Amino acid sequence: MDELLRARAGLSLDTIDCSATPGIAADKKRAARLLAEGAEHLSNLQERLFAASRAGDTRRVLLVLQAMDTAGKGGIVRHVVGAVDPQGVQFAAFKKPTPDELAHHFLWRIEQRLPAAGMIGVFDRSHYEDVLIGRVRSLAPADEIERRYGEIVDFERRLVDDGVSIVKVMLHISRDEQKARLHERLERPDKHWKYNPGDVEERMLWDDYQQAYQLAIERTDADHAPWFVVPANHKWYARLAVQSLLITALERIDPQWPAAGFDVEHEKGRLAAT
Repeated sequence: MDELLRARAGLSLDTIDCSATPGIAADKKRAARLLAEGAEHLSNLQERLFAASRAGDTRRVLLVLQAMDTAGKGGIVRHVVGAVDPQGVQFAAFKKPTPDELAHHFLWRIEQRLPAAGMIGVFDRSHYEDVLIGRVRSLAPADEIERRYGEIVDFERRLVDDGVSIVKVMLHISRDEQKARLHERLERPDKHWKYNPGDVEERMLWDDYQQAYQLAIERTDADHAPWFVVPANHKWYARLAVQSLLITALERIDPQWPAAGFDVEHEKGRLAAT
């Protein structure tokens, strides 16, 4: 799956079919079964990672989710990451920077929320906002945006060298599908809380955002921290794809159950005597 979704050199976002389901021959009903099956394996790997950290293993995973509004980041968090033990997950959602955050380097607030050893960290939006909305809304000079690409690459290189496996995902939704999802939020009272009038303003800048994503991916894709572009018009597919990417990252780590720090047979005898 990772090879099918990897953002290789020369990738053009506008040529990707957002309704495609590369690597998975399924429909919504079968996808639910596959997701449940994968959840068991993912949960086991996550528990092993968490347990290994108790014996000094410092490795961890960072899932970076970037997308246009309504693309399904929340669904990924609930249905994919939510299937594992919550004590092994650190979640961070990055909104508009606070005055305190703006007073620091743009990576400062990101560094405060990095996952600890043995954890799966999840970023709902991330440091990439500073080269996405930052470019589209001209929140920083063009030369500053260009400099940030290089800083991000160096930052992620340091993370990887420190034991972080980074999985960067762009959930790629089509303009028509986004419109349909926004319309659904307006039609359903139980989804009004999800609707933000500002989403329409951002939607009007669709082409600018697509260009910003294209540039961000081109400038920051690297073997040590690759980008994966996941077609997201089908929610079931996006969830299966991200689950697969997480499983692959954890399988590469291959965390092992830590050996007992005590004499197991002796403890069995002591327990039997109680």
